[in-house]
Amino acid sequence: MITAVDTNILLDILIPGEPFAASSKMLLDKHLSKGQLVICEIVFSELAAGFLSDQKLNSFLSDTGISLVYSNEKALFLAGSRWREYAQKGIKNRFPCAQCGHTYQVSCPQCGTILTKRLHVLADFVIGAHALVQADCILSRDLGVYRSYYKDLQVFG
Repeated sequence: MITAVDTNILLDILIPGEPFAASSKMLLDKHLSKGQLVICEIVFSELAAGFLSDQKLNSFLSDTGISLVYSNEKALFLAGSRWREYAQKGIKNRFPCAQCGHTYQVSCPQCGTILTKRLHVLADFVIGAHALVQADCILSRDLGVYRSYYKDLQVFG
């Protein structure tokens, strides 16, 4: 089995004191025992911000049994298509639950103004499409976007 890994799972084990460190480590170990762990170039880039050299990042990936697998054209096209679907829904004033994907409005408790949010970045959709096309499942704590726009992807978090 090939398991894609989202950045947030890896940051949990890299950043000291993260509350999800133990559960993320257990999830990684469980999926590594079943097969291969992979990341796409977006996850690699996001991780690179926390390492002083590419050698240190590559050493971390090697030590944890994670391989970089580049996105193919099918995955990249799928990412753009699903992001377009998301962006066209026009829910800029609604916030999604990271666990279930349900959206809700938020207003300022002081003045009552409805708060708006920025759209998810395309990178989130590249990570999801890469997992769908080039893996069997994904490990992530950002369950809402994957469960909403990648219903055909098995998500563990």
